[in-house]
Amino acid sequence: MQEYLKKLFTKDKDKYFKLLENDLKQQHKRFIITVNPETLMLSESNPELQKILMGNNSFVPDGIAVVKAARKMGINVAERITGIDIAEYLLKLANEKKYSIYLFGAKEEVIESLVDKIKKEYPNIKILGYSNGYVANRDQVMQDIIQKSPDICMVALGIPHQEILISQYFNQAPKGIYIGVGGSFDVLSGTKKRAPKIFIKLNLEWLYRIVTEPKRLKRFWNSNVKFMFKIKKK
Repeated sequence: MQEYLKKLFTKDKDKYFKLLENDLKQQHKRFIITVNPETLMLSESNPELQKILMGNNSFVPDGIAVVKAARKMGINVAERITGIDIAEYLLKLANEKKYSIYLFGAKEEVIESLVDKIKKEYPNIKILGYSNGYVANRDQVMQDIIQKSPDICMVALGIPHQEILISQYFNQAPKGIYIGVGGSFDVLSGTKKRAPKIFIKLNLEWLYRIVTEPKRLKRFWNSNVKFMFKIKKK
């Protein structure tokens, strides 16, 4: 697990955003992995995800537990960089620079709401395509993405499905920033509310999710709590 933490981006959010801005300007490729406790715990029983984490991808610390674990191991990570923050930044940048985007994932009503919102609030973004995450043939959607070659591709299928699917096609992409954003489409579309700013500032977003969605408690135990026990042992 330490080998994965060593690959984290250690500087602050603004510096990472500058890298993304440069990637888009130069038409470079980047596959962003949002690393949280669930990512690392799942990798122990999922060889495909493990292989992706061993690859030369872009790792960001999405989760205060990951930041603290890295620091305990002597890796000076500046701050948490969440998938939702990256997604929001990319939308703003895409609108400013008139970049293209492809959206894949979530329920039909969520993706439709998100597309409507982007058209209203980010009118300069070129939406090359979109699809809900419940299609029968996900590979067909990914093939369409590769063919249309968007500047930005956001995939919201949940971990590890989104990372595995992106990794299978990323090498074929001529350009673009590819990122698995989990449940971010729900928040971006306005279907769900993000935690209040005070929770975000205090790194207690996880607590807000559990309080508002108690069914997440088991998932939190299996990822965050077990992860911290594992780190303490090491």
